Amino acid sequence: MSAVVLVGAQWGDEGKGKITDFLAEKADCVVRYQGGSNAGHTVEVEEEKFMLHLIPSGILYPDTVCVIGNGVVVDMEKLLTEIEGLEERGIDTSNLRISYRAPLVMPYHKKLDELEDRYSGIGTTRRGIGPAYGDKIKRVGFRLVDVLEDSSFFRERFKAQVDYNNRIIEEVYGEKGFDAEAILAEIKEQAARLKRYAADTSLLVYQAIKEGKKVLFEGAQGTLLDIDHGTYPYVTSSNPTAGGACTGAGIGPTFINRVIGIAKAYTTRVGEGPFPTELKDELGDLLREKGYEFGTTTGRPRRCGWLDAVILRYAVRINGLTDLAITKLDVMSEFDVLKICTGYKYKGQVREEFPESLEVLKNCEPLYIELPGWKKDISGITRFEDLPEEACTYIEKIEELTGLKASIIAVGPKRHQTIVREDVFSR
Repeated sequence: MSAVVLVGAQWGDEGKGKITDFLAEKADCVVRYQGGSNAGHTVEVEEEKFMLHLIPSGILYPDTVCVIGNGVVVDMEKLLTEIEGLEERGIDTSNLRISYRAPLVMPYHKKLDELEDRYSGIGTTRRGIGPAYGDKIKRVGFRLVDVLEDSSFFRERFKAQVDYNNRIIEEVYGEKGFDAEAILAEIKEQAARLKRYAADTSLLVYQAIKEGKKVLFEGAQGTLLDIDHGTYPYVTSSNPTAGGACTGAGIGPTFINRVIGIAKAYTTRVGEGPFPTELKDELGDLLREKGYEFGTTTGRPRRCGWLDAVILRYAVRINGLTDLAITKLDVMSEFDVLKICTGYKYKGQVREEFPESLEVLKNCEPLYIELPGWKKDISGITRFEDLPEEACTYIEKIEELTGLKASIIAVGPKRHQTIVREDVFSR
């Protein structure tokens, strides 16, 4: 039995798609356990680039079963578009499986997300993710199985929900509502097209683990965007942390062998909220340019800064990380001097733990150590010992500050640009 969870150890956008794709070659099953079409993974294979949103990165391997778990909110229109786009490029999607229990993103969810974001200032992707998760928690949402069954109970509930949301859209925001029958016909047609992929994915994943297969759990976003443990309210609406893999895939925690935290060799975030190590100068611009730091889903430029070890230590604790995967080490080749934040200074006191309060966080001053850069192209190196001494020192300092081994190091976006120091499926 070998079940490995991959989680973002920062604010998301850490390169999870590349690492998932790389590990999927050995995996029998890749499971996406939370998030929705607000997430995006970019995978480069030779000269081709694939941008995935709902479908797990393992789809590029024809023998790998790819699962969209019950913790994912599914926009059926977006998913069908993604499937069609892959098939047009010669990618076989027959091994895709979607949980019958997956909640659905409805057209009114997307409209409400757009309208509410005008007033909240949080900065959502306006993909309907928050409202869809909200309806799930309020027990008024709809799952894939509900639409496929198309019972009279479902239709009554559905029409009542459209009426309810129309009142909000029309009376609060003064915008035009939706025609329930038109939406119903639309989602029934979409569900019918997805029916061949629908499955009891909890059972499927359980059986794969019990049969000793290699199962990889893929989260979207990152630790600091977790609804419970992130920089609330500038967070997503689900649990990207390792615990979310259990609830979002329908398996127990005792089945997990290893939890890999993925972190860039620097730090980025999208949207609003405090960011202690942010660089608002030409160095930040250089990181953005060389790292191509623009959102896969939105295209928004990412805010960039030095690596923050306080955040990484927090991610270690919250997720129970066993290993690190460091991505985009090659981007750091541009700098003469590198900095790592080891703690924060707040009101004259040094803090080594990540604070709960955003008011505290936004007034924290980062405390840095400096390390020499290497100013050499490392994008073709595949062995750790062949890296420049300064690059090895940088990785070793991260390991010292987090207490974890960097088992995987990415020195570029392509599959072959990866240094493997330990097989993560070995335990």
